[in-house]
Amino acid sequence: MQRYFLQSPFDEDGNAIITGDDAKHIARVMRMTVDDDVIAVTNGEAFVSQITELLPDGIVIRRKGEPLQSNEMPVKVTVACGLPKGDKLDLIVQKGTELGMAGIFPFQAERSIVKWDDKKGDKKVERLRKIAKEAAEQCHRTVIPEVRNPFSVKQLIAESENFDVLLVADEEDAKSGDPHKISDRLKSVLPGQTVLAVFGPEGGLSRSEAETLRSAGFLPIALGPRILRTETAPLYLLSAMSYEFE
Repeated sequence: MQRYFLQSPFDEDGNAIITGDDAKHIARVMRMTVDDDVIAVTNGEAFVSQITELLPDGIVIRRKGEPLQSNEMPVKVTVACGLPKGDKLDLIVQKGTELGMAGIFPFQAERSIVKWDDKKGDKKVERLRKIAKEAAEQCHRTVIPEVRNPFSVKQLIAESENFDVLLVADEEDAKSGDPHKISDRLKSVLPGQTVLAVFGPEGGLSRSEAETLRSAGFLPIALGPRILRTETAPLYLLSAMSYEFE
C-alpha cells in the first residue's frame, strides 16, 4: 500500500487532501480511484485512508481506524557530517533514513573540499529533503528526517545544546591503545534520549576541530579497528544503535 506524508493534518471529521507531486503520483502513476486505500502520515502517525474524491488539484482521503504501529527508533539520532565530495551526502541521507536517522546536519569542516554557496546550497538541501521523504515513504517511516542547511563548527556546537548525548567519531581515538568503543558508549544512552553524532569529511576532522568538539562536551567514539569512509561511518553508527535499541 502506497504511503504519503500529508502537508496538512486530518480535519476534525477525519478528512485530508493530498496535493502536489503526491496527488499526481496517485492519479497518474498508480492510477488509483475512489474507494482505493493509501497510508497517510501526519504528526508522526500513519493511518490507512480511503480515497473519497479526485479533484483537479488534489486527492481527498478519509482516515480509517486507529493509527498503525510506529517503527521509529527509540533513540533519536541526528548525524552531523562534514561536507563530503560528490553525491556521498545523497547516499548518507537515503540509507540513514532507512536505518532510522532523525536528522542530518551538514557542516563546513576544515578538510571539506567542496564549498556550498547560498544558491547552490539551497538547491542541494531541497534535493536532500526530497531524497529523505522518498526514503521515509519506502521504508514505512512515520517521520521524515530533518535536513538542515550547512553549519559552521561554531553553529554546530551551539545547536548541540538541544541534545542529550553528544558523540564524535575520532580517528585518533580509534588508533589509541585504549579506544572508546561504541558498544561501551551506548550503554549510557537511554531510550527516548536525543543523540548528536559528528563525523568528519574525507580526511577526517582536524585535531583542532576534534579538540574543540571535545571541549564542548562531545564524547569520542571509535568505530572499530578499520578506517571507514565518510559515507560509511554514519551508517555504521546507526546500525549499531538499531542493534542496541531495536
